[in-house]
Amino acid sequence: MTTTLRIVHTTGYNYSDRVTDSFNEIRMTPLYTPQQLIREQSVTITPKPWSYSFIDYWGTHVTSFEIHEPHDQMIVGVTTTLDVDAVPATRTGMTLGGLRDHADALNEYLCLSPMVAPSQDLLRRAREIANSCATVDETALAVGQLVFDEMTYETGASDVTGTAAQAWDARKGVCQDFSHIMIGALRAVGIPARYVSGYVLPKKDAGIGETVDAESHAWVQWFNGGDNNGWYSFDPTNDLVPGELHVIVGTAREYSDVPPLKGMFSGQATSELFVTVRMTRLG
Repeated sequence: MTTTLRIVHTTGYNYSDRVTDSFNEIRMTPLYTPQQLIREQSVTITPKPWSYSFIDYWGTHVTSFEIHEPHDQMIVGVTTTLDVDAVPATRTGMTLGGLRDHADALNEYLCLSPMVAPSQDLLRRAREIANSCATVDETALAVGQLVFDEMTYETGASDVTGTAAQAWDARKGVCQDFSHIMIGALRAVGIPARYVSGYVLPKKDAGIGETVDAESHAWVQWFNGGDNNGWYSFDPTNDLVPGELHVIVGTAREYSDVPPLKGMFSGQATSELFVTVRMTRLG
């Protein structure tokens, strides 16, 4: 099944006073993949910057830009129209022991950074699950179900500096936290796992031409040696396998590798971030 979506992501900063220089990177443009056909894409930045684009180490499309004129507001807009195919998720019979042959190649997705490292309680429960399951997929799906069952989605419960352990102890957070928690638990039992940054249409039954307020989203992939280059996807926030309503912008170790917007400016002003994401189902 194929769905055509238009995504309009607008973000930027309001400054309390004029700033003189601004240096930024955006990672907001969906990937072109066998499952994602980009029809149209545009990037607009105000004030007009000097910019260049590149593909980073993780394979994400990056637009880097500099503004060298006094300004009290910076606005970035990315509009993408694309077709997304629903690819059947394929489980495999790979065992935890079988992952050892891939450990060296996937070692970056096994590291437990402070951002994703699990609390002792979660580590214990993840190990119990791993010991009771026969395959990698059974283990990972059970861990994802645990995260969904235990966690409460609450906007504003955390920020981008919060860790998985903090969110787990509080039992609340946003999609970034759900994903970091699951990634840390999987890595702790030897399953390579990575963070997926993108978008999801929040209203599954949105009509053709209907525009829906949305936001950036995050979910998880783990290595099982099967289709899709060996990676299996799961959205622990929504307890489902991503399909044609999920759009991938990038994959990496954790959020800090694929933030939609990051940068710095010179000046004495304070800054206030604003973000809107609107998604329209076109077909």
